[in-house]
Amino acid sequence: MTPEEALAAAERNHLPVLCAEVIAALAPVGGDLFIDGTFGAGGYSRAILAAADCRVIGVDRDPDALAEARPWAGLYGARLRLVEGVFGALDTAPGPDEAVNGIVLDIGVSSMQLDRAGRGFSFLRDGALDMRMGQDGPSAADLVNTAEEGVLGDILFQYGEERRARALARAIVAAREKSPVRTTAELSRIVEAASPAKKPGQVHPATRTFQALRIAVNDELGELARGLAAAERALAPGGRLVVVTFHSLEDRIVKRFLKSRSESGGAGVSRHAPGPQAGPEPSFETLTRKPVEAGEAERSANPRARSARLRAGRRTNAPALPFEARGLGLPGLALEGLVR
Repeated sequence: MTPEEALAAAERNHLPVLCAEVIAALAPVGGDLFIDGTFGAGGYSRAILAAADCRVIGVDRDPDALAEARPWAGLYGARLRLVEGVFGALDTAPGPDEAVNGIVLDIGVSSMQLDRAGRGFSFLRDGALDMRMGQDGPSAADLVNTAEEGVLGDILFQYGEERRARALARAIVAAREKSPVRTTAELSRIVEAASPAKKPGQVHPATRTFQALRIAVNDELGELARGLAAAERALAPGGRLVVVTFHSLEDRIVKRFLKSRSESGGAGVSRHAPGPQAGPEPSFETLTRKPVEAGEAERSANPRARSARLRAGRRTNAPALPFEARGLGLPGLALEGLVR
């Protein structure tokens, strides 16, 4: 396959969510430098590069994503640079003399990861129960088969917002005592058997369980908090941060981060405190008072867009504020990993 054919295939196989809205929020112009902190299949990066004569640093923790992009990435020459790493450290990707004018983050699992049974992200495709975005560290199978029942219950409740978390944790522990849970199909059957019958219009009973385990395995909420702080450090004055989320846990963190950074006094100032608060100047100006959502046409054409929410902010001249995880709306489990 030629580079041109590889690029055409990538464009054909991946439809980035809220793409027009992301580009409008980033507002690229010639000479700008952007960081796509969740490169994935490269949809946002290609759209940015098509919008202006600018440059993009594509960051991804998944080596498969970068390997698949390399056959076509060279067509952009020096305008596209690929970096393997977590977006929680995206401020280390640009060089010391490179000013970053915009950052985009698409939070959660990529379509490419969901569609591949061997990655173990989806209960719709039978495969090894893996879920590791970076393909290193403990897998979902390790977690399901070794975590204490109480810990499993906390994960399902805090990360999946699963009301039946305790009952499902008991069912998983009972099943693994008979035989280790190794595949997505096995886990899906356990959860389905321990859940009320699915009614028309309801999501699959295993949806929240798989979401929770994926978030826990990849420390996604902790990574999001670190990524927002890294973006604050990396952006030049006037630079724009655009974040697309897909469930309430992520959206709450982004909303509270931008709110805390755009208020006089900075993070940690109570909204109930009387009068103006002395403290650091706001490091962001909020560009989206309410989240931007996909229109009816996009929701119909791309089911993943139905839950997507976009929030954006513009960096001010003020220095970056110290990283403070508390107050961002992270569940207790995520805070335990961030606050010492």
